This record gives sequence, C-alpha cells and structure tokens, in this order.
Amino acid sequence: MAVGPTPVATGDDGTVSQPSERQWPSTASAYWGLTVIVLATGMTFFDQVIFGMLGERVKHDFGLTDSQLGFLAGPAGIIIYIFVGIPIARLADIYPRRLVLASSAVVVGSIISLGGFAQNFYQFIASRVFLSAGGSAHAPSSYSILADSFPPKKLTRAFALLQFGFIGGTTLGPLLGGYLVMTMGGWEPTHVGPLMIRGWQWILIFAGLPSILIGLLFLTVKEPPRLIPATDTVQPPSDARLSRRVLTFMGLDAFKAIFSRPKVYLPLFGALALSAVDTFGLQFWRTPFMIRTYGWNEGEIGAAIGAITLTASLSGLVIGGVLVEWLAKKHKDANVRAATICFSMVTICAIAGPLMPNGWAALITFGVGAMFGLAGAVPQNAAIQRIAPNAMRGQVTAIYLFMFTFFGAIGSYVVGLVQDLVVGDEQQLWKALVITAVALLPLATFFMFKAIRPYREEVERLEALGG
Repeated sequence: MAVGPTPVATGDDGTVSQPSERQWPSTASAYWGLTVIVLATGMTFFDQVIFGMLGERVKHDFGLTDSQLGFLAGPAGIIIYIFVGIPIARLADIYPRRLVLASSAVVVGSIISLGGFAQNFYQFIASRVFLSAGGSAHAPSSYSILADSFPPKKLTRAFALLQFGFIGGTTLGPLLGGYLVMTMGGWEPTHVGPLMIRGWQWILIFAGLPSILIGLLFLTVKEPPRLIPATDTVQPPSDARLSRRVLTFMGLDAFKAIFSRPKVYLPLFGALALSAVDTFGLQFWRTPFMIRTYGWNEGEIGAAIGAITLTASLSGLVIGGVLVEWLAKKHKDANVRAATICFSMVTICAIAGPLMPNGWAALITFGVGAMFGLAGAVPQNAAIQRIAPNAMRGQVTAIYLFMFTFFGAIGSYVVGLVQDLVVGDEQQLWKALVITAVALLPLATFFMFKAIRPYREEVERLEALGG
C-alpha cells in the first residue's frame, strides 16, 4: 500500500518542522485556548436564547406578525453573512487566529449592546444583520485553532469539551433570561435624549459586555503552528492574477475541494442544513409555544428549560462520546454512523414534543431531543475536520457551518410563515412546529445515512496517503 507524504508543521514565522519534529502546543496552552473559545461560544448561544425569551415582548411592543418576528430572529442575521461570511472565514487561514477571534468577540459584543437601543423594527433588523457578520469568523477560526492544538487522537475530546459553550449558553440563557425578563420587563421606559429604552431592552445592552471582555482574553491565547497540507489537497495558486486571488479568497478552491468529493460532502451538508432549520426554529419558538399553548410565563419557562437543558446536554456529551468510541472499535465511519443514529432520535422527539398533553411533558421531550442533538454534534464536527484539506480547513469549515448558520437562521422564519400562512390560529403554534419537523427531519436523517459509506471510503483514502 502506497503511503504519501505526512503533513508537517509551520509556525507563524514560516519555519517548517519535519514530521518527526512535530511539536504540539503544551497541554496547558491548548486547554487555555479551548477555555476562552468555550466562553465565546457560550456567549453566542446565550444571546440567541435571550432573544428567544424576549420574542413575545418584541412582537407586542413593535406590533409584529409571527413571520416578521421569525424574520427578525433569523434571516435578518444572514443578509450580510451571505456575502462576507466565507471571505471573513478566509482570515482564519492567513492571519493569526487568536487575533481574528479577539476582533470577532469585540464586534459581536458591541453590536449586541447597540441592539438594545433599537427604536423600531428596521433598526432591530440592522442590529441583527451586523451581529451575524461580526461573528462569522468565530467558528472557522475556533475549529482551525483547535485542530492545530490537539493531536488527532485528542481532537474529538476537544470538540466534546467545546460543547460546554453550547451548554453554558443554552442553560444560563433560559435561567438568567427568564429571571431578567420577569424582573426588568416591567420597568418603565427610560428616556435617554431622543431614545426610549424599554425595560427588556436593557437586557440586550448588558448582554453584550461579557463578549467584549472575552475578546481581550483571546489576546492571551498562544497561536499554535499550522499543519502544511498533504500534496493531494487543493492548493490556492501562488502566481495567479488578482481576479483569481480574489476568487480564492471568496472560497473558490474550498468549493472545488468539496465538489471533488460530492458523495461524502454533499449529504453531510444537506443533513446539517435541514436539521438546522428545525433546530433553530424550535429553539426560538419554544417560549412563544409554551406561553400560547400551556399559559406559562417567561420565568417558569426559563427555570424549566434551564434545568432540562443542563441535564440533557451533559447526558448528550456522555452518550455521544460513548457511542462514537463503541462504534469506532469496528467502523472507520463511526463519526457519521453515530450522527445518523442521533438524527433519528432527534426526529422522533421533535415531532412528538408539540403533541404532549402538558407543558412539562413537552419540555422533557424536547430535552431528550436536545440530548441526542448534542450527542450527534460532536461526531459531525469531528467528521468534517477529519476529511477537510488542511490548506483551506478554515474555509471548508466555514462553508459547512454556513449551511448550519444560513438554514438555521431561516428556521424561525419558516416556522413563522407556516404559522401565518398554513395554520393561521395564533393559539395553535404547535401545529406549525409539527409540520416543520415532519417535513425536514426524516429527510435530514436519510442524507446523513447516505454519507456513511462515502465517508468511510474517504477516511480509508486519507489513511493510505498518510493523512
């Protein structure tokens, strides 16, 4: 069996190490970088959950329809991302990633706070638009820096620990958010010059400050040396014209790498996109669903969701890790095989949750679905990092996450449209959630299943090349 060249490492100064000299960052350095990334990731999800908790109040105070509210929560955040997300992600491939992450966190925090000063629907849209653009470099830079900080055998563990950012944001978001909404939502409006700031808007103003502080923490993270790609990977041209260099920056070569292996990449992308629509749609609409269907208030919802989410998330990490390790004993496609199993369980829970006879049963069912969703997230992320070309890992990851971000962002809008155009009755929001889940999640599970064999063959090909 022929074996190709082994990747070597290069530092920011351009020095190259031979394979035998490959030195990974110290354990302390790697885990400190992971810790700061977890904090930044947690704030991203915290903002998303907080905004969902405010949904009914935003709708009432700005006089919105459900589809307008869904647009504000989702598509408003991807208008600019469509154009700048992948080019910004290119920064992760050519500049120190810790600086890219620091800048991203500061920008995101500042925009979250500015959103609290919005005076009308269109100003709110503007804040959500630039929020997504500011955060578009976070995931590609984070994934890239982790992949160069942890040896392959420890990378899955790093991605598992990264989920604590998700856990923290989705646990503290409902708990703290519900408390703040009930406490500050009743405040009388504050007039600052020509601006009127409603009580609940102060929540957004204060929520952006931690991200700014986290941005400063990224300056303390040590930049790990990058891996030089194996010779079979797609290389950006070094002597191309300016127009060709622009296309490279826009992701042309990353797209070529993806479409050179369509059987493995496209099903993974399709499964992620479809599942993201339902996942984000449910995440935003569950608070309005609980209010309209069972008569709960934000404080009750936040306390219940926080406790259930914490239990489900921790359980999901354990289940996901155990499942992948068990499958890996016999299957090289363990990552995708595990994700397929988890997708099927998420599908069942997403359809059954809105049909439950009481609020607690609904939230617990959603929690079980979240548990399997998180269990499947780790192998999904690890799968892409395992097969992405090193030379453009940042942009390939950005394109993969674009599917998650773009389609996830339209999830709230899709549910809102189904509610306005198909269901009609505001008190029967549960029907819109069921219709969306039935239409999307079985197909997402099928796509993930179709990726199992091509992924296994790609892993075997890379192993034969020494990758």
